[in-house]
Amino acid sequence: MTTQAPQSASTTAFFVQAIISFAVSSVAVCVGIIYLPVQTWVRAFLALGLLYVITSTFTLAKCIRDKQESQALTNRADQARLDKLLTEHDPYSTQKL
Repeated sequence: MTTQAPQSASTTAFFVQAIISFAVSSVAVCVGIIYLPVQTWVRAFLALGLLYVITSTFTLAKCIRDKQESQALTNRADQARLDKLLTEHDPYSTQKL
């Protein structure tokens, strides 16, 4: 019994759609901040807030990905131990433990 690495469920089309969606939403918010009829310092504050949200989003996505990868490694190790126990187990053995 062999274990295989989990396959990614995301297709290329989904990946491209996510990139385009991120780019369009970021540009739209930036344009909205630029054309907002307020003082320059308010625009700068909003732009800084937008930058913070974007960097926090990337950090959160990386943390979630790292957690999922570590769980996948743990699951594979557990599966390998179980496979080893099952291959070593002989249900017809007459020896008692």
